[in-house]
Amino acid sequence: MKTMSDWTPYIEQDPEVMMGKPVLKGTRLTVEHVLRELGSGQSEAEILAGYPRLTIEHVRAAQAYAADVLACEEVIFG
Repeated sequence: MKTMSDWTPYIEQDPEVMMGKPVLKGTRLTVEHVLRELGSGQSEAEILAGYPRLTIEHVRAAQAYAADVLACEEVIFG
């Protein structure tokens, strides 16, 4: 799988849209929602079929965004 280093063309954050959560540009679909669908076992193809406005770049940008966010946070297991 090709990795995406720049997710900024595909993700935006606006306090007026979805309570300010990061969304995929051109949609009201949150990054969180796409990641949860991937985590539940849906394939990229299944997600794209369910949301015709999405592209594979959107899905991969969501994954890259999550990786970048986690890289900047301290994770504590308790």
